[in-house]
Amino acid sequence: MNDTANAVGKPPIIVRSADYARLIALAQASMDRETVVGDELMAELERASVMVDESAVRQTVQMGSTATYTTANGEARTVTLVYPGEADIEENKVSILTPIGVALLGLSKGQTINWIARDGHVRVLSIIDVGR
Repeated sequence: MNDTANAVGKPPIIVRSADYARLIALAQASMDRETVVGDELMAELERASVMVDESAVRQTVQMGSTATYTTANGEARTVTLVYPGEADIEENKVSILTPIGVALLGLSKGQTINWIARDGHVRVLSIIDVGR
């Protein structure tokens, strides 16, 4: 993790090594189409700790994880983080190529992050549970 990430108040994150290369490729490809989301995903991946050990990532939001979080107004929501082709809002499956998907990646229970929504407003979310 670099000092810049700490300076803007982002918590440390962990990414499973099995997903890391695919996520890097996805971020690079999306930078041509969705510059903001692709750039943000790349920035998150660059500051992430990459872990091989499954036990180290078990309690963090990874691809395929289900996360329950609260918003700044206390509203709770449960979603599953997925690759773009698997996204389905009716099933609460959120793509990694969305601002909320990028914000969720690598967080663990108790962590809070500020993220920028598509409307340009800064939002806050706090992880209250992570499951598989």
